[in-house]
Amino acid sequence: MAGNPLTLKENYWEQFSVQEEDLEYLYNHLLDIGQPQPLQYLVKILIEGRIKQELKNIEKRQKVAGTIYKPLESYEIGQNLIFPALGYLSGKVTNIRTGNNPDLTPFKVIEVSLETDERKEFAAELTDHKLNQVVITGGDDPLLDFDYVFQTYGQQLEKYLAAELSKNPELVKFADQWFPRSLLVDINIGYLNLAEAVLDMNGGGPLETAKIIEQIDLPMDDNPTLVEFSLNLGMEKDGRFDEVGSSGKVLWFLRRLEPPEVQNVPVYLEYEPINYDKSLAKEMLSSFEGIIADELEFTENGNPKSNTITISLIYPHWRAGTLPLSPMMQSFFPTAYESPRVQFTFVDGQTKQKFNGWVVRPYHYVSGLADWYRSLDLMPGSLIQITRSKPGEVVINVDRRRPSREWIRTALVGADGGVVFAMLKQMVTASYNERMVIAVPDAENLDKLWQQKQYRNRPLEKIIITMMRELSKLNPQGHVHVQELYAAVNILRRCPPGPIVSMLLSQPWSRHMGDLYFRLSENVVGGAE
Repeated sequence: MAGNPLTLKENYWEQFSVQEEDLEYLYNHLLDIGQPQPLQYLVKILIEGRIKQELKNIEKRQKVAGTIYKPLESYEIGQNLIFPALGYLSGKVTNIRTGNNPDLTPFKVIEVSLETDERKEFAAELTDHKLNQVVITGGDDPLLDFDYVFQTYGQQLEKYLAAELSKNPELVKFADQWFPRSLLVDINIGYLNLAEAVLDMNGGGPLETAKIIEQIDLPMDDNPTLVEFSLNLGMEKDGRFDEVGSSGKVLWFLRRLEPPEVQNVPVYLEYEPINYDKSLAKEMLSSFEGIIADELEFTENGNPKSNTITISLIYPHWRAGTLPLSPMMQSFFPTAYESPRVQFTFVDGQTKQKFNGWVVRPYHYVSGLADWYRSLDLMPGSLIQITRSKPGEVVINVDRRRPSREWIRTALVGADGGVVFAMLKQMVTASYNERMVIAVPDAENLDKLWQQKQYRNRPLEKIIITMMRELSKLNPQGHVHVQELYAAVNILRRCPPGPIVSMLLSQPWSRHMGDLYFRLSENVVGGAE
């Protein structure tokens, strides 16, 4: 059967599957070096091991198949040859004669019966021929070149290997580091209790594992890396501790001392997903003024590659002291391999004051800004500037102004418990998005509405109609800008802009007036508070 005995199949690495022999090879390697290793390192070892094994297999196949044909060599009748120029067909020499070409040095001609039953003639003992310069070995195949394989297939192989390693009960993992379970250092409950006490004395954390080990007198033996790995694994399995370091850095915090909004989603950020036609809303969302970063919305109109981003703050995040961790915003904040919560440091861009921030990865928000918002007298609609900084820090800033009174759209809770809007003079201390700014002078009274589950669970349609009625009173034409409506709806209920836009474009009670303006139809039925 025709085939290349010196190369791999073209889809070898694409259809790669981890075999028992591979796992045993990696397991023994970890035993030999005695150190936990990351998945990427193990993938490299896996590739090296496979290439080494396949080269051995190729060598065996080559010996069986025959000698690589080169015009320079002499051959004998009955000798098996391999012809790279013919797709590595093999054949047997059946006859040898003297060649006849006055332009060439003396040479021989061999007749070969190929495995395809064809008979062909080839030159032999010919010193000047281009095929003499071609050296065919396994290393000439890019699929047997480590650097090529790792660069091309490394990420794919990581997924395959991670899935198989996780099934192996003899291996344990922490923060992308793998190691044999049998070699772990015993971490008993006494050491874990001491670790809790150390963190408690340090305000809950965060502390590096090495700092904890220093204070609990855990014997380091001859392998401090393994001791640290074993303690990390023990603390990870103990519900008292939370690993809050960013990728590549392990930091521990006492779970019971973490801020409440880190452990539980603030009521202002709770959202029940709404099905809507995303294609219907996409074009209009891209026309919003400024960067609308909403962790519930995946259509954004900004440049995530910039080193600085300025977003408009909506009421739920203002009240909760948080920021959205939208797809565009994620690259500005630290992340982790697996940890659901990551602790980092905010730096005020003007005062250089530092304070703790938290990335709550499962729910896509960043916490820790409540006091900072209050200290600057910010309001919903304020423009927040985020700048990339050194690892573990994020610079946050606003365009501070000399305090002055300006006419601002203001949300008030009426005597009947409903929300009404009015244009009132408010003290302004920072730049804001004119479409989204809303002053809330009595947030505590508004909180009572958020605490009432029945109030929060009203149909979105009803809230939109109510907000359109209120906002239209502030516009002589009775029109409502959809971006203003988005900010207003979020005064009462957490909702991304997509469902709002989609409903405006599809419901009979809404009239599109062009651009981003809508009007409530006069014959609308229902929707009253």
